[in-house]
Amino acid sequence: MSLQLPPCPASLRPIQHYLKTASEHDGRDAVISYWCRIYALQTGLQIDKNSDEGNLMLKTLVFWLEDEKKRLSENEAVTNDIAAQAHIENYALKLFLWADGQDRTGQFNKNVVKAFYTAGFLMDVLTLFSDHTEEIQQNCKYAKWKAAYIHNCLRNGEVPVPGPMGGEEGGASGSSTSQPNIGFEDYRRPEPTPSDSSLSDPPSNFQFPTPPGVPSTGNFPIPPSGRYTFPNLPNPPHSKPAP
Repeated sequence: MSLQLPPCPASLRPIQHYLKTASEHDGRDAVISYWCRIYALQTGLQIDKNSDEGNLMLKTLVFWLEDEKKRLSENEAVTNDIAAQAHIENYALKLFLWADGQDRTGQFNKNVVKAFYTAGFLMDVLTLFSDHTEEIQQNCKYAKWKAAYIHNCLRNGEVPVPGPMGGEEGGASGSSTSQPNIGFEDYRRPEPTPSDSSLSDPPSNFQFPTPPGVPSTGNFPIPPSGRYTFPNLPNPPHSKPAP
């Protein structure tokens, strides 16, 4: 079920990424839409629940979530946290691996950027259920950095370097390709800081890719323990300090 929100106040700009991801999955995957908006609500309440604009937007989210929970009351990935975590983690992993595979073979386009961005934001949503493992936290940061890096390269007419930077796991070392101006603070709970604005939004005309095997809406089977493991990638490079 889609949602029409009032204009987002500047104070709640950090949750726009998650609201946008939710909107992109309305009609595609109700579970992803639901939990992205739960994450946006909880984060928004920590940022601004007192201003009139913020209060209006968050109340609209609350009413939608209450109705959606009733509508999806038979969907285990909405009513059961373990099933929900498995659903989101599996979906994020498939997007991440699809984007990583495209990147490592030199296939750079808007869909790859979009998939990396979305995978990173969905890894944030996983913190609703438990703290990030070291692997997921590392790959969350890597996915967001890689999305911004490829996006900036395409925008500037540069050819991105495939894979991780720094010479590990096939990454190129000593490359002259510029790196994005993006920090690597903790993205688990976004704050309205200047560093947030450095994470460039992908263009509005991006088409959301559907990698093979992404689960459709419905009850999602809980995978066996350890079945879905995020690949262990090197830490993304930090931005160079300003002179």
